[in-house]
Amino acid sequence: MNTSKFSVLVLIMLISINIHAQDSRTYINGRTAADTDVPPYSGAVLVGNTLYLSGALGIDENSEIPEDPADEARNALNTIKLNLEAIGMTMDDLVSVQVFCSDVSHYQAFNDVYRTFFTQEYPARAFIGSGTLLFDARFEVQGIAIKR
Repeated sequence: MNTSKFSVLVLIMLISINIHAQDSRTYINGRTAADTDVPPYSGAVLVGNTLYLSGALGIDENSEIPEDPADEARNALNTIKLNLEAIGMTMDDLVSVQVFCSDVSHYQAFNDVYRTFFTQEYPARAFIGSGTLLFDARFEVQGIAIKR
């Protein structure tokens, strides 16, 4: 076999392996259509080495929104952190975060809590004034992570 044909064959094999790796999915708190008693989403989905995290509200153990915006922010970020830890990642593996906020006057309260969750560089982030959120929450946080 000549060098160019061998190179093409190797390239095709590498592409095939990469496509297969991208199709492999791992679900964190996975749900299906058969799970009719819970909301229709999974907590996170790992595709390859990228983890896509669903939006997390800051509800407390009683499924209520805390009075203090800082407590709500902490709860939402703890949910993100738990989903990351379930797959062996940390908050420092986040590469992108979106924060939806019903009232941007809570920006500083959120940031004060947010800073405490990281030990390295912060991920890229959007803080979006969203209007009303589910259950009258102030914050919903979602993200994408790639293991460092």
